[in-house]
Amino acid sequence: MRPNAFVWILAALLVGCSPGRFSETSASKPQDTFRYPIVTNPTTMDPHLVQDGDTIDLLQQVHEGLVGWNEKSEPEGKLAERWEVSQDGTRYKFILRAGAKFHNGRPVTAEDVKWSLERVTSPKLASPVADAYLGDIQGVSDKLAGRASEVSGVKVIDPKTVEITLVRPTPYFLGKLTYLTAAVLPKGIAPEAPAVSGGGQSDGAAGPIPTMIGAGPFKLKEYRPQQLIVLESFADYHGGEPKLKYIERPVIGDAVTRLFKYKNGEVDLVMLERQDVAALQKDEKLKDHLRFFPRPAIWYVGLNQLMFPPFKDRRVRQAIAMAIDKEKIVDELLGGVNQVANSIVPPGVPGGDRPDAKSFKHDPEGAKRLLAESGFPNAIGLPALTLTFREDRPDIKIVAEAVASQLKATLNMDVKLQSMEWGAYLEKFNRKEQTFYHMRWAADYLDPQNFLSHMLATWGPENKLGYASPEFDRYCREADSLLQMEMRLPLYARAEDTVLQDAVWIPIYFQRDAELIHPRVKGLRESLFGHLPHTTVSVGTSP
Repeated sequence: MRPNAFVWILAALLVGCSPGRFSETSASKPQDTFRYPIVTNPTTMDPHLVQDGDTIDLLQQVHEGLVGWNEKSEPEGKLAERWEVSQDGTRYKFILRAGAKFHNGRPVTAEDVKWSLERVTSPKLASPVADAYLGDIQGVSDKLAGRASEVSGVKVIDPKTVEITLVRPTPYFLGKLTYLTAAVLPKGIAPEAPAVSGGGQSDGAAGPIPTMIGAGPFKLKEYRPQQLIVLESFADYHGGEPKLKYIERPVIGDAVTRLFKYKNGEVDLVMLERQDVAALQKDEKLKDHLRFFPRPAIWYVGLNQLMFPPFKDRRVRQAIAMAIDKEKIVDELLGGVNQVANSIVPPGVPGGDRPDAKSFKHDPEGAKRLLAESGFPNAIGLPALTLTFREDRPDIKIVAEAVASQLKATLNMDVKLQSMEWGAYLEKFNRKEQTFYHMRWAADYLDPQNFLSHMLATWGPENKLGYASPEFDRYCREADSLLQMEMRLPLYARAEDTVLQDAVWIPIYFQRDAELIHPRVKGLRESLFGHLPHTTVSVGTSP
Protein backbone atom coordinates (compact mmCIF):
# COMPACT_ATOMS: atom_id res chain seq x y z
CA MET A 1 0.00 0.00 0.00
CA ARG A 2 1.18 3.58 -0.52
CA PRO A 3 0.22 5.68 2.55
CA ASN A 4 2.08 8.58 0.99
CA ALA A 5 3.98 8.91 -2.26
CA PHE A 6 6.79 6.96 -0.61
CA VAL A 7 9.64 5.20 -2.35
CA TRP A 8 12.89 4.04 -0.87
CA ILE A 9 15.89 4.83 -2.95
CA LEU A 10 19.09 2.88 -2.70
CA ALA A 11 20.80 3.17 -6.09
CA ALA A 12 20.17 4.13 -9.67
CA LEU A 13 19.58 1.11 -11.88
CA LEU A 14 18.93 0.96 -15.59
CA VAL A 15 16.21 3.56 -15.96
CA GLY A 16 14.16 4.56 -18.98
CA CYS A 17 13.05 8.09 -18.18
CA SER A 18 11.51 9.01 -21.49
CA PRO A 19 8.06 7.84 -22.48
CA GLY A 20 7.97 4.69 -24.54
CA ARG A 21 6.05 1.55 -25.23
CA PHE A 22 6.60 -1.36 -22.89
CA SER A 23 8.07 -3.50 -25.69
CA GLU A 24 11.10 -1.17 -25.87
CA THR A 25 13.04 -2.94 -23.12
CA SER A 26 16.40 -4.45 -22.41
CA ALA A 27 15.01 -7.98 -22.67
CA SER A 28 15.92 -9.23 -26.12
CA LYS A 29 14.44 -12.67 -26.59
CA PRO A 30 10.78 -13.54 -25.96
CA GLN A 31 11.90 -17.10 -25.18
CA ASP A 32 13.80 -15.72 -22.16
CA THR A 33 11.01 -13.43 -21.01
CA PHE A 34 7.64 -13.89 -19.33
CA ARG A 35 5.46 -10.87 -20.16
CA TYR A 36 2.22 -10.07 -18.35
CA PRO A 37 0.58 -6.77 -17.46
CA ILE A 38 0.15 -5.17 -14.09
CA VAL A 39 -3.09 -3.20 -14.16
CA THR A 40 -1.86 -0.27 -12.08
CA ASN A 41 1.42 1.35 -11.21
CA PRO A 42 2.89 -0.41 -8.14
CA THR A 43 1.53 1.27 -5.04
CA THR A 44 4.93 0.93 -3.37
CA MET A 45 8.27 -0.76 -3.97
CA ASP A 46 8.73 -1.44 -0.26
CA PRO A 47 7.62 -4.93 0.85
CA HIS A 48 7.07 -3.68 4.38
CA LEU A 49 4.38 -1.28 3.16
CA VAL A 50 2.63 -3.26 0.43
CA GLN A 51 -1.06 -3.93 0.88
CA ASP A 52 -2.63 -4.73 -2.50
CA GLY A 53 -2.63 -7.95 -4.48
CA ASP A 54 -1.35 -6.54 -7.77
CA THR A 55 1.79 -5.14 -6.17
CA ILE A 56 2.28 -8.21 -3.99
CA ASP A 57 2.35 -10.38 -7.13
CA LEU A 58 5.22 -8.23 -8.38
CA LEU A 59 7.19 -7.97 -5.15
CA GLN A 60 6.91 -11.66 -4.24
CA GLN A 61 9.26 -12.38 -7.14
CA VAL A 62 11.92 -10.20 -5.48
CA HIS A 63 11.49 -10.69 -1.74
CA GLU A 64 11.18 -13.63 0.61
CA GLY A 65 10.56 -14.12 4.28
CA LEU A 66 11.13 -17.09 6.51
CA VAL A 67 8.15 -18.96 5.04
CA GLY A 68 5.91 -18.82 1.97
CA TRP A 69 3.12 -20.75 0.27
CA ASN A 70 3.48 -24.03 -1.60
CA GLU A 71 1.21 -25.62 -4.22
CA LYS A 72 -0.93 -27.18 -1.48
CA SER A 73 -1.59 -23.67 -0.11
CA GLU A 74 0.40 -24.58 3.00
CA PRO A 75 3.29 -22.64 4.55
CA GLU A 76 6.70 -24.01 3.62
CA GLY A 77 10.23 -22.91 4.39
CA LYS A 78 11.76 -20.18 2.24
CA LEU A 79 14.67 -18.46 3.95
CA ALA A 80 14.05 -20.80 6.87
CA GLU A 81 15.13 -24.35 6.18
CA ARG A 82 13.13 -25.65 9.14
CA TRP A 83 11.59 -24.56 12.42
CA GLU A 84 10.71 -25.91 15.83
CA VAL A 85 7.61 -24.97 17.84
CA SER A 86 7.40 -25.12 21.63
CA GLN A 87 4.82 -27.42 23.19
CA ASP A 88 2.63 -24.50 24.27
CA GLY A 89 2.67 -23.03 20.73
CA THR A 90 4.18 -19.67 21.72
CA ARG A 91 7.85 -20.01 20.63
CA TYR A 92 9.11 -20.61 17.11
CA LYS A 93 12.78 -21.30 16.49
CA PHE A 94 13.73 -20.80 12.82
CA ILE A 95 16.93 -22.22 11.36
CA LEU A 96 17.99 -20.33 8.25
CA ARG A 97 18.73 -22.01 4.96
CA ALA A 98 22.40 -22.49 4.12
CA GLY A 99 23.33 -20.65 0.95
CA ALA A 100 20.53 -18.06 1.09
CA LYS A 101 21.86 -14.75 -0.24
CA PHE A 102 20.63 -11.26 -0.95
CA HIS A 103 20.86 -9.79 -4.42
CA ASN A 104 23.94 -7.83 -3.32
CA GLY A 105 25.72 -11.13 -2.66
CA ARG A 106 25.67 -11.03 1.14
CA PRO A 107 24.48 -14.15 3.03
CA VAL A 108 21.18 -13.91 4.90
CA THR A 109 21.69 -14.00 8.66
CA ALA A 110 19.55 -14.06 11.78
CA GLU A 111 20.58 -10.43 12.38
CA ASP A 112 18.93 -9.53 9.06
CA VAL A 113 15.71 -11.21 10.20
CA LYS A 114 15.66 -9.32 13.49
CA TRP A 115 16.62 -6.02 11.82
CA SER A 116 13.86 -6.43 9.22
CA LEU A 117 11.23 -7.06 11.91
CA GLU A 118 12.52 -4.02 13.82
CA ARG A 119 12.32 -1.89 10.66
CA VAL A 120 8.77 -2.86 9.72
CA THR A 121 7.54 -2.14 13.26
CA SER A 122 9.27 1.23 13.50
CA PRO A 123 6.80 4.10 14.09
CA LYS A 124 8.84 6.12 11.59
CA LEU A 125 8.03 3.66 8.81
CA ALA A 126 4.31 3.71 9.73
CA SER A 127 3.61 0.43 7.98
CA PRO A 128 -0.15 -0.01 7.51
CA VAL A 129 0.20 -3.80 7.78
CA ALA A 130 2.78 -4.37 10.54
CA ASP A 131 0.30 -4.73 13.39
CA ALA A 132 -2.11 -6.83 11.32
CA TYR A 133 0.43 -9.52 10.47
CA LEU A 134 3.08 -9.24 13.17
CA GLY A 135 1.04 -8.08 16.15
CA ASP A 136 0.98 -11.57 17.66
CA ILE A 137 4.73 -11.31 18.31
CA GLN A 138 5.67 -10.31 21.84
CA GLY A 139 6.74 -6.67 21.96
CA VAL A 140 5.43 -5.59 18.55
CA SER A 141 2.63 -3.47 20.03
CA ASP A 142 5.10 -1.66 22.30
CA LYS A 143 7.49 -1.03 19.42
CA LEU A 144 4.75 0.30 17.14
CA ALA A 145 3.51 2.60 19.89
CA GLY A 146 6.99 3.97 20.53
CA ARG A 147 7.16 2.47 24.03
CA ALA A 148 10.12 0.22 23.19
CA SER A 149 13.24 0.49 21.06
CA GLU A 150 13.17 -3.14 19.95
CA VAL A 151 10.79 -6.07 19.57
CA SER A 152 11.35 -8.12 22.70
CA GLY A 153 9.94 -11.32 21.17
CA VAL A 154 12.59 -11.59 18.45
CA LYS A 155 15.97 -12.93 19.55
CA VAL A 156 19.08 -13.92 17.61
CA ILE A 157 20.35 -17.26 18.94
CA ASP A 158 23.28 -17.59 16.55
CA PRO A 159 24.04 -16.36 12.99
CA LYS A 160 21.64 -18.89 11.48
CA THR A 161 18.98 -19.17 14.21
CA VAL A 162 16.29 -16.72 15.27
CA GLU A 163 13.62 -17.28 17.92
CA ILE A 164 10.21 -15.59 17.82
CA THR A 165 7.98 -15.57 20.91
CA LEU A 166 4.24 -14.91 20.64
CA VAL A 167 1.93 -13.20 23.08
CA ARG A 168 -0.35 -16.24 23.01
CA PRO A 169 -0.73 -19.43 20.96
CA THR A 170 -1.76 -18.42 17.44
CA PRO A 171 -2.65 -21.37 15.19
CA TYR A 172 -2.46 -19.26 12.02
CA PHE A 173 0.87 -17.54 12.83
CA LEU A 174 2.87 -19.22 10.05
CA GLY A 175 0.19 -18.15 7.58
CA LYS A 176 0.55 -14.55 8.72
CA LEU A 177 4.32 -14.81 8.41
CA THR A 178 4.02 -15.53 4.68
CA TYR A 179 2.87 -11.93 4.10
CA LEU A 180 5.52 -9.59 2.66
CA THR A 181 5.46 -7.47 5.78
CA ALA A 182 7.79 -10.19 7.13
CA ALA A 183 10.14 -10.02 4.12
CA VAL A 184 13.79 -10.16 5.12
CA LEU A 185 15.94 -7.26 3.88
CA PRO A 186 19.72 -6.83 4.22
CA LYS A 187 20.46 -5.08 7.49
CA GLY A 188 21.01 -1.36 7.20
CA ILE A 189 20.31 -1.04 3.47
CA ALA A 190 16.73 0.26 3.45
CA PRO A 191 16.13 3.45 5.44
CA GLU A 192 13.99 3.35 8.55
CA ALA A 193 11.62 5.87 6.99
CA PRO A 194 11.30 5.93 3.18
CA ALA A 195 12.22 9.09 1.33
CA VAL A 196 9.39 11.11 -0.19
CA SER A 197 9.62 11.19 -3.96
CA GLY A 198 9.36 14.57 -5.61
CA GLY A 199 7.78 13.10 -8.69
CA GLY A 200 8.20 9.39 -8.78
CA GLN A 201 6.01 6.42 -9.11
CA SER A 202 2.66 7.88 -8.14
CA ASP A 203 2.34 10.39 -10.97
CA GLY A 204 4.36 8.68 -13.65
CA ALA A 205 6.90 11.50 -13.96
CA ALA A 206 10.56 10.73 -14.36
CA GLY A 207 12.12 10.75 -10.94
CA PRO A 208 14.06 8.70 -8.40
CA ILE A 209 13.86 4.97 -9.06
CA PRO A 210 13.30 2.66 -6.05
CA THR A 211 15.78 -0.16 -5.73
CA MET A 212 14.67 -3.45 -4.26
CA ILE A 213 17.33 -5.68 -2.71
CA GLY A 214 15.75 -8.92 -1.58
CA ALA A 215 16.60 -12.59 -1.42
CA GLY A 216 13.98 -13.82 -3.88
CA PRO A 217 14.41 -15.47 -7.28
CA PHE A 218 14.38 -12.23 -9.31
CA LYS A 219 15.97 -8.80 -8.92
CA LEU A 220 14.96 -5.42 -10.26
CA LYS A 221 16.55 -4.51 -13.60
CA GLU A 222 14.47 -1.59 -14.84
CA TYR A 223 11.61 0.56 -13.61
CA ARG A 224 9.75 3.19 -15.61
CA PRO A 225 6.90 4.61 -13.52
CA GLN A 226 3.51 4.21 -15.19
CA GLN A 227 5.11 2.18 -18.00
CA LEU A 228 7.18 -0.89 -17.19
CA ILE A 229 8.95 -2.99 -14.58
CA VAL A 230 11.60 -5.51 -15.69
CA LEU A 231 12.91 -8.18 -13.35
CA GLU A 232 16.00 -10.30 -14.02
CA SER A 233 16.74 -13.77 -12.67
CA PHE A 234 19.01 -14.04 -9.64
CA ALA A 235 21.72 -16.57 -10.41
CA ASP A 236 22.56 -17.21 -6.74
CA TYR A 237 19.00 -17.83 -5.59
CA HIS A 238 19.01 -20.51 -2.92
CA GLY A 239 16.46 -22.59 -4.82
CA GLY A 240 18.49 -22.53 -8.02
CA GLU A 241 18.52 -19.97 -10.81
CA PRO A 242 15.07 -19.55 -12.38
CA LYS A 243 14.53 -20.80 -15.92
CA LEU A 244 13.44 -17.36 -17.08
CA LYS A 245 15.93 -14.59 -17.77
CA TYR A 246 13.43 -11.77 -17.45
CA ILE A 247 9.92 -10.95 -16.27
CA GLU A 248 8.35 -7.92 -17.95
CA ARG A 249 5.39 -6.21 -16.25
CA PRO A 250 3.99 -3.48 -18.52
CA VAL A 251 1.63 -1.11 -16.72
CA ILE A 252 -1.63 -1.30 -18.70
CA GLY A 253 -4.67 0.14 -16.97
CA ASP A 254 -7.15 -0.35 -19.80
CA ALA A 255 -8.74 -3.82 -20.05
CA VAL A 256 -9.35 -3.52 -23.80
CA THR A 257 -5.69 -2.69 -24.38
CA ARG A 258 -4.54 -5.62 -22.24
CA LEU A 259 -6.63 -8.04 -24.27
CA PHE A 260 -5.44 -6.50 -27.56
CA LYS A 261 -1.81 -6.91 -26.48
CA TYR A 262 -2.44 -10.58 -25.76
CA LYS A 263 -4.12 -11.19 -29.11
CA ASN A 264 -1.23 -9.37 -30.78
CA GLY A 265 1.34 -11.64 -29.11
CA GLU A 266 2.84 -8.86 -26.98
CA VAL A 267 2.03 -10.45 -23.60
CA ASP A 268 1.86 -14.09 -22.50
CA LEU A 269 -0.80 -13.92 -19.79
CA VAL A 270 -3.65 -11.55 -19.12
CA MET A 271 -6.33 -11.44 -16.44
CA LEU A 272 -9.77 -10.97 -17.97
CA GLU A 273 -12.79 -8.95 -17.13
CA ARG A 274 -15.89 -11.15 -16.86
CA GLN A 275 -17.72 -9.60 -19.77
CA ASP A 276 -14.92 -10.78 -22.12
CA VAL A 277 -15.20 -14.45 -21.16
CA ALA A 278 -18.27 -15.46 -23.18
CA ALA A 279 -16.81 -14.26 -26.48
CA LEU A 280 -13.47 -15.92 -25.79
CA GLN A 281 -15.16 -19.23 -25.01
CA LYS A 282 -16.47 -19.15 -28.60
CA ASP A 283 -13.16 -18.06 -30.12
CA GLU A 284 -11.67 -21.09 -31.88
CA LYS A 285 -8.15 -19.67 -31.64
CA LEU A 286 -8.20 -18.58 -27.99
CA LYS A 287 -10.73 -20.75 -26.17
CA ASP A 288 -8.06 -23.31 -25.28
CA HIS A 289 -5.97 -20.53 -23.72
CA LEU A 290 -8.72 -19.75 -21.20
CA ARG A 291 -8.12 -20.82 -17.60
CA PHE A 292 -10.23 -20.38 -14.46
CA PHE A 293 -8.88 -20.17 -10.90
CA PRO A 294 -11.12 -20.09 -7.80
CA ARG A 295 -9.69 -17.76 -5.19
CA PRO A 296 -10.46 -17.48 -1.46
CA ALA A 297 -11.64 -13.90 -1.92
CA ILE A 298 -14.89 -11.99 -1.53
CA TRP A 299 -16.15 -8.83 -3.23
CA TYR A 300 -18.49 -6.87 -1.02
CA VAL A 301 -20.11 -3.51 -0.41
CA GLY A 302 -19.02 -1.79 2.80
CA LEU A 303 -21.09 0.64 4.89
CA ASN A 304 -19.00 2.95 7.05
CA GLN A 305 -20.85 4.13 10.17
CA LEU A 306 -18.05 6.55 10.99
CA MET A 307 -18.70 8.63 7.86
CA PHE A 308 -22.46 8.32 7.30
CA PRO A 309 -24.66 8.62 10.42
CA PRO A 310 -27.71 6.84 8.92
CA PHE A 311 -25.55 3.70 8.62
CA LYS A 312 -25.56 3.52 12.43
CA ASP A 313 -29.18 2.39 12.14
CA ARG A 314 -29.22 -1.36 11.56
CA ARG A 315 -32.50 -1.06 9.63
CA VAL A 316 -30.94 1.26 7.04
CA ARG A 317 -28.11 -1.21 6.46
CA GLN A 318 -30.49 -4.15 6.27
CA ALA A 319 -32.73 -2.30 3.81
CA ILE A 320 -29.76 -1.71 1.50
CA ALA A 321 -28.74 -5.38 1.76
CA MET A 322 -32.26 -6.53 0.87
CA ALA A 323 -32.51 -4.11 -2.07
CA ILE A 324 -29.41 -5.48 -3.82
CA ASP A 325 -30.07 -8.34 -6.24
CA LYS A 326 -26.68 -10.05 -6.16
CA GLU A 327 -27.90 -13.01 -8.25
CA LYS A 328 -28.73 -10.67 -11.12
CA ILE A 329 -25.40 -8.92 -10.79
CA VAL A 330 -23.34 -12.10 -10.75
CA ASP A 331 -25.27 -14.35 -13.11
CA GLU A 332 -26.50 -11.82 -15.67
CA LEU A 333 -24.27 -8.77 -15.61
CA LEU A 334 -21.01 -10.60 -14.91
CA GLY A 335 -21.83 -13.70 -16.95
CA GLY A 336 -21.90 -16.26 -14.16
CA VAL A 337 -18.12 -16.60 -13.93
CA ASN A 338 -18.12 -15.91 -10.18
CA GLN A 339 -20.11 -17.50 -7.38
CA VAL A 340 -22.83 -15.55 -5.56
CA ALA A 341 -21.70 -14.91 -1.98
CA ASN A 342 -24.22 -15.54 0.78
CA SER A 343 -21.60 -15.60 3.49
CA ILE A 344 -18.34 -13.80 4.23
CA VAL A 345 -15.83 -16.64 4.58
CA PRO A 346 -15.21 -17.99 1.04
CA PRO A 347 -14.78 -21.51 -0.31
CA GLY A 348 -11.32 -22.93 0.30
CA VAL A 349 -11.18 -21.53 3.84
CA PRO A 350 -12.27 -23.86 6.68
CA GLY A 351 -15.89 -23.10 7.51
CA GLY A 352 -16.31 -21.13 4.29
CA ASP A 353 -19.35 -20.84 2.00
CA ARG A 354 -21.81 -22.17 4.59
CA PRO A 355 -25.16 -23.00 2.93
CA ASP A 356 -27.01 -22.07 6.14
CA ALA A 357 -25.35 -18.68 6.61
CA LYS A 358 -27.88 -16.03 7.66
CA SER A 359 -27.41 -13.46 4.94
CA PHE A 360 -30.21 -11.34 3.51
CA LYS A 361 -32.02 -12.42 0.36
CA HIS A 362 -33.26 -10.01 -2.28
CA ASP A 363 -36.51 -8.65 -0.84
CA PRO A 364 -37.61 -5.28 -2.32
CA GLU A 365 -40.77 -4.99 -0.21
CA GLY A 366 -38.94 -5.85 2.99
CA ALA A 367 -36.26 -3.30 2.08
CA LYS A 368 -38.84 -0.55 1.61
CA ARG A 369 -40.50 -1.40 4.91
CA LEU A 370 -37.25 -1.29 6.88
CA LEU A 371 -36.14 2.01 5.35
CA ALA A 372 -39.50 3.54 6.23
CA GLU A 373 -39.27 2.21 9.79
CA SER A 374 -35.86 3.86 10.11
CA GLY A 375 -37.41 7.26 9.40
CA PHE A 376 -36.53 7.58 5.73
CA PRO A 377 -39.64 6.47 3.78
CA ASN A 378 -38.94 6.45 0.06
CA ALA A 379 -35.45 7.78 1.01
CA ILE A 380 -36.96 11.17 1.98
CA GLY A 381 -34.51 12.96 4.26
CA LEU A 382 -31.68 10.52 3.59
CA PRO A 383 -28.45 12.49 2.98
CA ALA A 384 -26.66 12.20 -0.37
CA LEU A 385 -24.50 9.11 -0.74
CA THR A 386 -21.57 8.28 -3.03
CA LEU A 387 -20.40 4.76 -3.88
CA THR A 388 -16.64 4.66 -4.50
CA PHE A 389 -14.73 1.99 -6.38
CA ARG A 390 -11.38 1.32 -7.99
CA GLU A 391 -10.86 2.78 -11.45
CA ASP A 392 -9.80 0.93 -14.63
CA ARG A 393 -11.56 -2.32 -13.72
CA PRO A 394 -14.74 -2.74 -15.79
CA ASP A 395 -16.10 -5.56 -13.62
CA ILE A 396 -15.93 -3.37 -10.54
CA LYS A 397 -17.69 -0.54 -12.34
CA ILE A 398 -20.46 -2.89 -13.51
CA VAL A 399 -21.19 -3.93 -9.93
CA ALA A 400 -21.11 -0.35 -8.65
CA GLU A 401 -23.49 0.81 -11.37
CA ALA A 402 -25.85 -2.09 -10.69
CA VAL A 403 -25.91 -1.42 -6.93
CA ALA A 404 -26.66 2.26 -7.48
CA SER A 405 -29.38 1.44 -10.02
CA GLN A 406 -31.04 -1.16 -7.78
CA LEU A 407 -31.04 1.16 -4.77
CA LYS A 408 -32.69 3.86 -6.85
CA ALA A 409 -35.29 1.49 -8.29
CA THR A 410 -36.22 -0.11 -4.96
CA LEU A 411 -35.59 2.55 -2.32
CA ASN A 412 -35.50 5.77 -4.38
CA MET A 413 -31.96 6.36 -3.13
CA ASP A 414 -29.83 8.67 -5.27
CA VAL A 415 -26.36 7.16 -5.17
CA LYS A 416 -23.57 8.92 -7.04
CA LEU A 417 -20.64 6.93 -8.39
CA GLN A 418 -16.98 7.84 -8.00
CA SER A 419 -14.05 5.86 -9.37
CA MET A 420 -10.66 6.42 -7.74
CA GLU A 421 -7.04 5.73 -8.59
CA TRP A 422 -6.03 2.62 -6.65
CA GLY A 423 -3.34 4.15 -4.47
CA ALA A 424 -5.54 7.09 -3.54
CA TYR A 425 -8.43 4.71 -2.84
CA LEU A 426 -6.30 2.70 -0.40
CA GLU A 427 -5.03 5.82 1.34
CA LYS A 428 -8.60 6.97 1.95
CA PHE A 429 -9.64 3.48 3.04
CA ASN A 430 -6.81 3.30 5.58
CA ARG A 431 -7.92 6.64 7.03
CA LYS A 432 -11.37 5.06 7.50
CA GLU A 433 -12.85 7.67 5.17
CA GLN A 434 -14.39 5.43 2.50
CA THR A 435 -18.10 5.86 3.19
CA PHE A 436 -19.94 3.48 0.87
CA TYR A 437 -17.61 1.37 -1.22
CA HIS A 438 -17.17 -1.74 -3.35
CA MET A 439 -14.04 -3.67 -2.48
CA ARG A 440 -12.37 -7.07 -2.26
CA TRP A 441 -10.79 -8.96 0.59
CA ALA A 442 -8.62 -11.94 -0.33
CA ALA A 443 -7.27 -14.46 2.13
CA ASP A 444 -3.76 -13.93 3.42
CA TYR A 445 -3.96 -17.31 5.13
CA LEU A 446 -6.61 -20.02 5.09
CA ASP A 447 -8.28 -19.38 8.41
CA PRO A 448 -11.72 -17.86 9.13
CA GLN A 449 -10.03 -15.48 11.56
CA ASN A 450 -8.62 -13.65 8.51
CA PHE A 451 -12.16 -12.77 7.36
CA LEU A 452 -13.88 -12.26 10.70
CA SER A 453 -11.77 -11.11 13.67
CA HIS A 454 -9.15 -9.60 11.39
CA MET A 455 -11.71 -7.63 9.38
CA LEU A 456 -14.58 -6.79 11.69
CA ALA A 457 -13.76 -7.21 15.39
CA THR A 458 -13.36 -3.97 17.32
CA TRP A 459 -9.63 -4.77 17.57
CA GLY A 460 -9.41 -5.95 13.96
CA PRO A 461 -6.75 -4.08 11.96
CA GLU A 462 -8.97 -4.01 8.87
CA ASN A 463 -12.11 -2.76 10.61
CA LYS A 464 -12.33 0.53 8.73
CA LEU A 465 -16.08 1.14 9.07
CA GLY A 466 -16.76 1.55 12.76
CA TYR A 467 -18.45 -1.80 13.39
CA ALA A 468 -18.73 -2.67 17.07
CA SER A 469 -20.71 -5.68 18.27
CA PRO A 470 -20.08 -7.19 21.72
CA GLU A 471 -21.71 -10.43 20.55
CA PHE A 472 -19.51 -10.69 17.45
CA ASP A 473 -16.41 -9.83 19.49
CA ARG A 474 -17.21 -12.46 22.11
CA TYR A 475 -17.50 -15.26 19.56
CA CYS A 476 -14.34 -14.18 17.75
CA ARG A 477 -12.24 -13.77 20.87
CA GLU A 478 -13.10 -17.26 22.06
CA ALA A 479 -12.52 -18.84 18.63
CA ASP A 480 -9.22 -17.01 18.17
CA SER A 481 -7.87 -18.42 21.44
CA LEU A 482 -8.45 -22.10 20.61
CA LEU A 483 -6.00 -24.35 18.76
CA GLN A 484 -8.41 -27.04 17.55
CA MET A 485 -10.19 -26.05 14.35
CA GLU A 486 -13.20 -28.26 15.08
CA MET A 487 -13.82 -26.25 18.25
CA ARG A 488 -13.29 -22.90 16.57
CA LEU A 489 -15.57 -23.31 13.55
CA PRO A 490 -18.96 -23.27 15.37
CA LEU A 491 -17.95 -20.06 17.14
CA TYR A 492 -16.88 -18.42 13.88
CA ALA A 493 -20.18 -19.48 12.29
CA ARG A 494 -22.09 -17.65 15.03
CA ALA A 495 -19.86 -14.61 14.59
CA GLU A 496 -20.42 -14.66 10.84
CA ASP A 497 -24.22 -14.89 11.22
CA THR A 498 -24.11 -11.95 13.63
CA VAL A 499 -22.30 -9.66 11.21
CA LEU A 500 -24.41 -10.80 8.25
CA GLN A 501 -27.56 -9.83 10.11
CA ASP A 502 -25.98 -6.53 11.12
CA ALA A 503 -25.35 -5.90 7.39
CA VAL A 504 -22.18 -3.82 7.70
CA TRP A 505 -20.75 -5.90 4.86
CA ILE A 506 -22.97 -6.89 1.96
CA PRO A 507 -21.38 -9.91 0.23
CA ILE A 508 -21.70 -9.84 -3.55
CA TYR A 509 -19.56 -12.67 -4.97
CA PHE A 510 -16.69 -15.03 -4.34
CA GLN A 511 -13.90 -14.47 -6.80
CA ARG A 512 -13.01 -16.78 -9.68
CA ASP A 513 -10.21 -15.49 -11.87
CA ALA A 514 -10.39 -15.89 -15.62
CA GLU A 515 -7.08 -15.66 -17.47
CA LEU A 516 -5.68 -16.17 -20.92
CA ILE A 517 -2.39 -18.05 -20.69
CA HIS A 518 -0.47 -18.81 -23.85
CA PRO A 519 0.44 -22.50 -24.37
CA ARG A 520 4.10 -21.51 -24.76
CA VAL A 521 4.13 -20.68 -21.02
CA LYS A 522 5.19 -23.77 -19.07
CA GLY A 523 5.75 -24.46 -15.40
CA LEU A 524 3.32 -22.04 -13.75
CA ARG A 525 2.80 -23.06 -10.14
CA GLU A 526 -0.54 -22.45 -8.47
CA SER A 527 -1.92 -22.08 -5.00
CA LEU A 528 -5.31 -20.87 -3.86
CA PHE A 529 -3.70 -17.49 -3.31
CA GLY A 530 -2.63 -17.11 -6.94
CA HIS A 531 0.38 -17.83 -9.10
CA LEU A 532 3.42 -18.65 -6.99
CA PRO A 533 6.82 -17.03 -7.67
CA HIS A 534 7.94 -17.95 -11.18
CA THR A 535 10.95 -20.09 -10.31
CA THR A 536 9.90 -22.95 -12.62
CA VAL A 537 8.31 -20.97 -15.47
CA SER A 538 9.71 -21.12 -18.98
CA VAL A 539 8.49 -19.52 -22.19
CA GLY A 540 9.05 -21.38 -25.42
CA THR A 541 8.35 -20.49 -29.00
CA SER A 542 4.77 -20.18 -30.18
CA PRO A 543 3.14 -23.51 -31.07
